[in-house]
This record gives sequence, structure tokens and C-alpha cells, in this order.
Amino acid sequence: MDDEIDGPFKATVEELRELMELRRGEAITEIKNRYGDVQELCSRLKTSPTQGLRGLAADMTRRVTTYGKNIIPPKPPKTFLRLMWEAIQDVTLIMLIIAALISLGLSFIPKQHKEGGAESEAEWFEGVAILVAILIVVLVTAFNDYSKERQFRGLKDKLDQEHKMSVIRAGEIVQIIVADIVVGDIAICKYGDLLPADGVIIHSNDLKIDESSLTGESDSIKKGVDTDPMLLSGTHVMEGSGKFVVTAVGLHSQTGQIFSLLLGGDKKKSGPAKVKVEDGNEEAAVGTYSKGKQPDDVESQTKAENSENNENAVRENSDNNKLHETEARNGKQEEELEKLLQDRDEPGESEGKSVLQAKLTKLAIQIGYVGCTVAVLTTIILIVRLCIVEFGIEKNEWSTDYISDFVDSFILGVTVLVVAVPEGLPLAVTISLAYSVKKMMYDNNLVRHLDACETMGNATAICSDKTGTLTTNRMTVVQSYFCNKLHKEVPDRESIPETVYNSILQSISINSGYTSKIMPPESEGQLPRQVGNKTECALLGFILAMEDDYQMVRDQWPPERFIHMYTFNSSRKSMSTVIPLETGGYRLYTKGASEVIMRKCVQIIDEQGLPQPFSPDMKNKIQSEVIEPMASEGLRTLCLAYRDFGPKESPDWEDEANIVQALTFLAITGIEDPVRGEVPDAILQCQQAGITVRMVTGDNINTARSIATKCGILVPGDEFLVLDGKEFNRKIRDRSGKIQQHLLDKVWPKLRVLARSSPTDKHTLVKGIIDSKLNPNREVVAVTGDGTNDAPALKKADVGFAMGIAGTDVAKEASDIILTDDNFTSIVKAVMWGRNVYDSIAKFLQFQLTVNLTAITVTVISAMTIGDSPLKAIQMLWVNLIMDSLASLALATEPPTPALLTRKPYGRTKPLISRTMMKNILGHFIYQFIVIMVLLFAGEKLFDIDNGRGSHGGPTQHFTIIFNTFVFMQIFNEVNSRKVHGERNVFDGILNNYIFVGVVVATVIAQILLVCFGDIIFSCKALDIVQWLWCIAFGLGTLLWQQLICSIPTKSLPRLLAIGREADTGIRITTADVSDQADVSRSESRAELRRGQILWMRGITRLQQQIRVVHAFQDGLRTIERKSLNNSIHEFMSNQSKYDIGSIKHDADSAPNSTVNSAETAL
Repeated sequence: MDDEIDGPFKATVEELRELMELRRGEAITEIKNRYGDVQELCSRLKTSPTQGLRGLAADMTRRVTTYGKNIIPPKPPKTFLRLMWEAIQDVTLIMLIIAALISLGLSFIPKQHKEGGAESEAEWFEGVAILVAILIVVLVTAFNDYSKERQFRGLKDKLDQEHKMSVIRAGEIVQIIVADIVVGDIAICKYGDLLPADGVIIHSNDLKIDESSLTGESDSIKKGVDTDPMLLSGTHVMEGSGKFVVTAVGLHSQTGQIFSLLLGGDKKKSGPAKVKVEDGNEEAAVGTYSKGKQPDDVESQTKAENSENNENAVRENSDNNKLHETEARNGKQEEELEKLLQDRDEPGESEGKSVLQAKLTKLAIQIGYVGCTVAVLTTIILIVRLCIVEFGIEKNEWSTDYISDFVDSFILGVTVLVVAVPEGLPLAVTISLAYSVKKMMYDNNLVRHLDACETMGNATAICSDKTGTLTTNRMTVVQSYFCNKLHKEVPDRESIPETVYNSILQSISINSGYTSKIMPPESEGQLPRQVGNKTECALLGFILAMEDDYQMVRDQWPPERFIHMYTFNSSRKSMSTVIPLETGGYRLYTKGASEVIMRKCVQIIDEQGLPQPFSPDMKNKIQSEVIEPMASEGLRTLCLAYRDFGPKESPDWEDEANIVQALTFLAITGIEDPVRGEVPDAILQCQQAGITVRMVTGDNINTARSIATKCGILVPGDEFLVLDGKEFNRKIRDRSGKIQQHLLDKVWPKLRVLARSSPTDKHTLVKGIIDSKLNPNREVVAVTGDGTNDAPALKKADVGFAMGIAGTDVAKEASDIILTDDNFTSIVKAVMWGRNVYDSIAKFLQFQLTVNLTAITVTVISAMTIGDSPLKAIQMLWVNLIMDSLASLALATEPPTPALLTRKPYGRTKPLISRTMMKNILGHFIYQFIVIMVLLFAGEKLFDIDNGRGSHGGPTQHFTIIFNTFVFMQIFNEVNSRKVHGERNVFDGILNNYIFVGVVVATVIAQILLVCFGDIIFSCKALDIVQWLWCIAFGLGTLLWQQLICSIPTKSLPRLLAIGREADTGIRITTADVSDQADVSRSESRAELRRGQILWMRGITRLQQQIRVVHAFQDGLRTIERKSLNNSIHEFMSNQSKYDIGSIKHDADSAPNSTVNSAETAL
């Protein structure tokens, strides 16, 4: 074996790359011609097909140096300077910079009509101060963006660490992270795996691969040594298992070559980026991306140049079919390039906006319109008033000195716009989501898409798996039945006939995944570790409990000796393995769902260990006396069976239906999977929070009912449905077998348990709940899944949860959140965090809108009355910094409380700003406006100070008191804003949020420094202790004012005060609903439609009725009922929106009531 380390490799990177570009027959021929067989290929790569690599560090390093590392370099992160540059692109900031520079330039021009003095000599301070304030805003924004990008990259690294693969190292099967896989590794793939590298199959069992992500081929491709031995990175294992030797990793794999098109830069002209790896240097390929070229530019150039190169290659080699096909594949790969790039985006970058983000965007635009209007109005008023006073009343002559006055007016107007435009809204959303995602990791929720965090807060239904989620997934065989005898304890080995015992031993040991095994406990006193499939581990534990060793059997029967294998999947609900018999012939071992396997049995082993006919009466007896009692106790039942084939038989192993039948019944095992102790309380919390929990499982209906009762999903006295898959489909389909939404609507509201369900049933249920229009607000559905076939349901659901432990790679790829502990209680925590995100944004919104309304109103009123603003431009920028960056940080990081789970979900059409919030906003606006106006027009009398109105010379105590009071009112109102549901105790839990306390304290300290030492820069003049106390007292008044506001009954306020309602694009609205516009405007439960949309919907209805009349003349009344579904405008619109029109009734009056997508979706 020393040659494994010291000897040179006899296969080059280019040689392996060319090999992996071949498929099917070409690949088989090339392997035979070049290597002879796969074993010789392994020999050239210095590896053993059975023992794998020895895993020595020197060998690993040499392989990485020669063949590369299994990493595709990520896009280089943006530098901090780049983020600052992007932050400064904001239009309002650019306008401020220009105005500040003009102000700075004018300050150095000698004044003719203004008196000199210290203030006039220091006029340049204002321009510099504004530039400094802008720099601070840019730095804060860039830092937040930088932190967000680091957060996303950290999350991606976490996900990468989660992706592991089984390989053989030194004869042992071990799991390693995919980045550590090297060329020459012997890897083991199984159902649900995402292949991390290219390879050539050594051995396979019923292996089928989904290559659609790489080649566009939609059907699963059967793989095998004699059919198609090539496995490609980035593809999914849909069925079966296999063992393969890794031949290409990282940028040299098929997926990596596609990414190298982007990373290859100038190397594209010679075809796919040729990366020299003999010297182990990949930096050339990786580094070219960092040159100032944007991804879109690179992609478009790559496609254009590659297209031209491919055409030239085909022209020059028209007689070379192999090259022809290779180039065609490269074309397909380029077509998939954009899709693959999207898949590699940082977690958290969602394709669409969440409900909350959509509402916020709409609200921000509306506020921006108001801000622009007020800013323009303020500038015009100030300039017009200046002209009237200076040139109309004072009769002064024009001087260039007035330019600075006009610039000051413009600066103030732009500053109003800066204050009015809610830049803090997206920042608050980002901070809140990023903070929540980080904290959710500690609660075993690995969030892949940020919007899923917020969406989960609106969840109304959870469709949960049973095994591992509601139960511990620590399975044990506690009952068994064989030889017509029920054993409620582990049977004595001596009491079992030798032939029966050997058959059970072989069946369990061989007919299971070899990656499933029982490992010694990590520390003394703990239970042995179950690795792999937990059900198989329970059976293996049953063998160990009978004091035998399953590993000895496996050593005698390596997978290479298997004749055929039918791996488990959700459709067949069984697993079968065929082995040769020493006496000739074959034996098929099968295990699976009890009723499924028992139905295929024709013989049963009796007390003496001899096969006897298995009559229907005996099957019914076992069903009623063995299986059902086990299931009622919450046990999962599995049936073991076998079938022998004679030496002269030549079975067609591909014909599974005829192979897995005529079985001999061997045993039934009852496997206990206890309910997690914390699950009943978690489900009760969900029910109190208005969330309906449904169990969707593949287990027996009696087992499912028992577990659901223990969990609290089924509550005695409640009206509920417990169905199996067959009954469920019978209830929701019409006579033609088509799913009907109106039939589904009769089932899902009361359905609590769906047993013996297939992944298709789960998808149907999820889609039916989401598409239903029974409730005013569309249901928000969360789904858990662990299998490959669960992917469609996970994708369809609003939030898909994949199991981090038991879940397949395919399920994780399709999910939004990964449960790292596979525990239902983690889902409840996700709900709590999601609701906390919504509330955090609402708190910030309540605070910001109060500041906006007060600042804008004060500025406009003062501009109209005194021709000046008591809040100077630099002061407004400081206020903007407080309410945007600092407040978003303080209010968006509030920790969740259990009280969040005591209210119902908000719903998709609930206004973003509730009446309670609007009551607080308007109430505090009134208080703050009155205080500012009193101080503005009577402050000099109240404090016996000089009048600051009309004083343009420099800072005054009068305006400093106004500024200081305004800031302290915002600081104390920030405390009020912690509560948005009318709570009186605004200090409750305040010490739990250290960030909030820190921000408030820092703001107070900064404000004291600004007032005491700001002087000319911040237009402030030092205040005495009495004036300070009055400013603080006015601020404290907001806390007392809040108690008065809370006394106003919210229900007495008009509903028009609730704003920010967003029509749900997923809700279906009947034409009957929109036919009466008055009903739509009155009903809060229906989506709001513009009049044009309503008229459009009416037009659709009339068109449909006209089409129905035409059909009536052509085909008669009976044809109407059939063809109205196929040819109507509704069918056309439904196809466009992927909506199953099956819910439309077949009677002649169904047209006005048939369902279509909402007008917003259709438009």
C-alpha cells in the first residue's frame, strides 16, 4: 500500500475531464478501451474499490495539489469602500452633498449686507458639519450592509458544513463534509443524496438520478455499470444506492466547469475554462472574477463567446460525433448557468418579497411621495417669503450674498426630504431578520431564506411529519410476532426454530442500508448511538438484543454480491434485496408496511418453522389480533417476508411487480417511537396561538391516531377527521378521478391526521389548503418533510421545514428552514420569532411615523409663519440618524416573549398600521406639536431669554431649547414605541434588551455633548440646569401622555385609521364577490380591488357567459357542462397561474361563482 502514497497517479485531470463528458454507451466503451474496467481506473488513482483511501494526511495533500479541492469559490465579497460607494448613491444624499459644497464655497465669499462676527466667520462650519453628518450616515449604512453580507456568508458556511457524504476510508464507512472529498475517494450514495462530485460507478442497486439541474433531462436516469456509469455533481439520487469512485471535484467537476465559465476570464476563448492543476494553482481561475466586471457582464460575454466558439468547433470537426455531442452538452450547460448561479445565492436572498416586505415597500413609497411634496413646498415657501421680505418689503437690492440664503432654503428642503423618506424601514427589516436568524440558530432553526422567518409568524396551519418530529426518533422493537406467537419481550433465541432465526437474522442484516448501524455510546452510562435510518437501527438493535452480530452477516454479504435491490421509497413503502443461494437459485428478502407486505404473502411460517398456506382468514386474524393492537399502542409495525427462486428460474429483476409477490410471511415487528416529552405542550401553544396542527404520516392509521392523541392533536370532544390516503383521495376526487377544490374544502378544515399518505397526498393537502377561499384570509401553511419526494410539498408551502438529521439533501434544498434537531418545539420557536419580527417592525414604524409627522409639520408651519425652521439642517440630520439607524437597531432587536403565542395570526390582509398604532402616532404627534409650537412662539417669555425667531446670525438658546426638547420627546417616545398593542406598562422587559438600553443611553449622552459643545457646528447654545430640566420634563411628559392615550377605546376609532393593508395576491375572489362593489368596500375580509380591476373581472364573467352560449348552440346543453371547463377564459387564466380549475361546478349556473385568481395576480 506504500505505492498509494509514493507512486505517481496515472490519470491526468484532462483525461478524467474528457471521460466525465461522455454518457451511456460511449462512457462504457471509453472505460473498457482506456482502462479495461473500473477497478483499473481505481488502480490508476491509487485507491481500493473495497478499502477506499487510507486517509493519510500526505496522500490527501497530494491529491488536493494534483486534482484540486472540492470547493467552488464563492463570489468575492464587496469591499467596505464599495459598500460606502453604493450607500452614497442615494439621490437625497447626493443633493445634500451638492448643497453642502455650495454652502461651503459661499461661506468664503465676503459678505456685503450682513454683519460680521464670530458666527459669520464660522459659517463654513455648517457645510462641513453637513458633510460630516452625511459621512456618518454612509458609514453606518455601509457597516450594516457589511454585517449583513457577513451574516449571509456565515449562514452559507453553516449550510456547507451541514452537507456531508459517506465515503470509505481505511475500510470503514465514515461521513465527511463534502469539501474534504478528494479524487480517488470511494463514495457511497443513497436515496435523497445531492452528489457533491463527479464519479464512475463501481456498484449500484436500482440507482436512478435526477440530472435536470445539469442537463435539463426531466426524467430520472437509471445508472449502473452496464447502463450509464457516470455520476455528475449537483444531481440528485431519486432512488436506490450505489458506490462510486470520485474522478473530479470542485472546478473540474461538470458543475464546476460551468462556474469556471464565469471565473475563467480570458481563458474562455479556448472552450470551457482550462484550469492548470498540475502545480496545484487554481488562483488564476478564481482571481479573474475580482476584476471590475459585474456578474451580468461576465455572463453575457461568456454566453456570446462560448456560442461563437462552439460553432467554430462544430464546423472544424463536423465528422467527429463525439465532439459534436460534447459541444451540444456545453450549450445545455450554458443554458442552465443562470439557474445554477441563482441556486448558489447566499441564503436569505429570496426571489420574491414577503408579505411584510410588500406592505412596507408600499407604505415607504407613499411616505416618500408625501415627503417630496412637503420638501418642495417648504423650499418654495422659504424662497418666496425671502423674496417678499427682502425685495418687496425691505426694498433691498440684489446681491450675490442672497445666493447663500437660497442655498440654505434648498438645504432645509432637502433635509426635510431626508427626514421624511423612511430609509430606516428596509434597514429595520434587515436588522430584525438578521438578528432573528442569528438567534434562531440557537433554537435549532437554520434559516435558508430570510422571508421565511417573518412568514412563519403568520402561519395558520402546520402539516407535520410524525417520526422524529413529534416523536424522539429513538426506535426500539418492543413486540414481535413470528411462528404464530406474539412476543412482548425480546424472545429467547433458543425458542426460535434455527431456520426461522437465520432467515430473520439475514433479512434484517442484509435487507437494510449498510450505512445504518448501532455504534457504542459516546460516554459510559449513555445509550448506544443509532446511525442512519432509525427504523433499520431498531431492527438491528433487535438482533443485538438477541445476542447476535449483524455485522458478521454483512461482512459475508457485501453489496457487490447482491443480485438486485429495490430500495425504499414512499410509493412502494417497502425495501427488497435479492441474494444468491448456496444451493442455487435466489432469495428475495422484503420488509415494509405490514398491510402492504402481508397482502402479497401466500405462505406463512408455522410453529415448526415450516411454510404453510396463508389464507385470507389468517391474514384478517393477524390484522385484528396483532397489527391493530400494536398500532393502537402507538407502535409502528413492519412485516418481514421472503421469496425463493429455483435454480432454473430466470427472473426479470426489472419487473418489480412480478418479483415482489407470492411471498412467505416471516415476522411482524412492533417498533416503539415515544412521543417527545415537550411536544404536547408545544402543540397546545400552537392551538392557543390560532395555529392548526395536522399530522401527515406514512404510518398505519391506528398508530397515527394513537400518537396524535398522545400529542394533543386529537382532543376528545372536538370534531375532527382521521383519514388514510385512500379515503382522503376518495373524498376529494370526483367520478373522473380529478381533484375538486370544493370537495377538498369539505375535508381539510376538520382533518387532523392523514395516515398512510404518499408525498402526492401531502402536496395535494398543502395546495388545497393554500388555494382554499373558505377563510377571509388565505391560510399560511408550514410543512415538514424529510424525504426526496417531500420536496414538492416543501416548495409549495409558505414555509418548508426540512429535517436536519433525518432529512435528505433534496428535502433540505427545497426547504426554507432546516430543523437541526428534528424537533416540533423548534417550529413553535420559529413561530414566536416570526411574530416578533412583525412586531419589531411595527414598533419601529410607530416611532418613525411620529417623528416624521412632527418634524415635517413643524418645518412647514414655521416656514410659513417665521420664514425659518427651529430645527436646522444639521439638527434634522442628527434626528434622522436617531430615528433611522439607531432606532431601527434598538426596536428591531427586541427579544420575543411567550405573550406572542397568546394571540391569533395577523393574516395577510391585516393593515400594517393598526388602529391602536395610529392612535399612538396621532396622539403623540398632537402632544409634540403643541409643545414645539408653544416653545416656538412663547418660549422667550417662558424662559426669559432672547427671541430666536428671525435671528439668522447664529445659534440661540430659544431654538436650542426647541431642538433639545424635540430630541428628548423622541427618546422617551422610543420607550413608548416598545408596545404596539395598547399595553400600559411600556417598561416591561426593557432590561432584557441590552441593545435598546445601550442605544438610549448613547443617544442621551450624544445629545448632551451636542448641546453643550455643539456651538456653531450644530447651531446650539449651552443651556443652564433649569432649561435642561424643562427639556427633560417635556420628554418625560410623553410617558404620561401615553397613559392618557391608552385610556381612549380603540374600538371607538374609525377603521379608516388602519392603513397599510395589502391585498393578498394568493386569495381567490369569486366573480359574485366582485360583482357588487359595495360589498367589496364594506367587507374587510376581501382583498381591495380598484374599480378598473372590478370592471375587468365583470368583463371576464360576461365573456365566459358568451362562450357558454356559443357552446350551447354548437353542442347542446350537456356539452356545456363539459366544455365550459376546458375552453373558458377561466381555464385559460387558471393555466397561466397554475391553478386547478377543478373546483368549478359543472352546472349551468356555475359561471358567476367559479373561482379565478385575484385581479392583482392576473394583471
